[in-house]
Amino acid sequence: MPDFHKLMRETIEKRMRAIQVLQYGNAEALTTTEIPPLEPGDGEAQIQIAYAGVNFIDVYMRRGMYSNNRAYATSLPLTLGMEGAGIVTAAGPGVDGVVTGDRVAYCLSPGSYAEFAVVPAWKLVKLPGDISLAIGAAIMVQGCTAHYLSHTLFPLASGQTCLVHAGAGGVGQLLIQLAKMRGARVLATVGSEAKAEIARQRGADEVILYRDTDFCQAVMAVTDGEGVEVVYESVGRETFDDSIRCLKHRGTCVLFGASSGAVTSINPQILADAGSVFLTRPNLADYMASGEEIAARVSTLFDALTQGRLEVTIDVKFLLADAADAQRTLEARKTAGKLVLEVDATLDS
Repeated sequence: MPDFHKLMRETIEKRMRAIQVLQYGNAEALTTTEIPPLEPGDGEAQIQIAYAGVNFIDVYMRRGMYSNNRAYATSLPLTLGMEGAGIVTAAGPGVDGVVTGDRVAYCLSPGSYAEFAVVPAWKLVKLPGDISLAIGAAIMVQGCTAHYLSHTLFPLASGQTCLVHAGAGGVGQLLIQLAKMRGARVLATVGSEAKAEIARQRGADEVILYRDTDFCQAVMAVTDGEGVEVVYESVGRETFDDSIRCLKHRGTCVLFGASSGAVTSINPQILADAGSVFLTRPNLADYMASGEEIAARVSTLFDALTQGRLEVTIDVKFLLADAADAQRTLEARKTAGKLVLEVDATLDS
């Protein structure tokens, strides 16, 4: 085991590597810098990062899309990364629940693209011994997203049918599995036959290659013209209009991502024309509003993981210095699972 008191002394004395955005832009805007590690304040803990998750929220922040966002406001210079896992190396005043040496994971706190991060202690969850730090960094954003979508925002019930876009992606794979656990029938869209096989392995009942098929027609065909109760829409501009059209009357479209580009305007009349359907654009932060809410979501995910009922796929591990390549891969929609940055894999031994 590492000597954590020695780690704390070394942290104070040295500078750390971090991936920062000094000016909003494309992936070339990512800069490797060396900055002093932050010290934890009241209610905060310092984490030595083993792995950082790579998510579209990082891309949106890099582009400046969230500079004025209520939930995820950003300012420059910005150390990217909203998800990580590692070891607690120091705790500020008023921290309880975690101590130096604990293995933890977290999300929705900026700065994980770095060797050390300071995180509000209420956002930290302890990792069970049989869950690696790599998996911890891979499950927090996407797992909790899939959980609130299927369990809280639109609590799926046995006999209902949902449509999951990007079924072979990180959220998509988890959402398919969680929806099946709730007894729902799951339709999924993917971009290739290889990805179709991944979605089927995760339990999708019907898989639609949206580049080769009109997915709205396909959904109507397999639902006898009724449509689905809910569409989990993460693609955005390319698929949004047809997502609305393939809902049942009074169905719900949950727009929670924009991998093909943002949906920038909506005529409310299309909701009426589609059958008095509902549209919502949620933020994960509003469904992770307290330590108790985080713990409840993570408990379900960790139990399913340890019982072998949930599988988390890490597609590629990139080095911290290759964060720009990781984001390019994500933006190109070439992933078949989660991307993580390897900051210090020795902490996972």
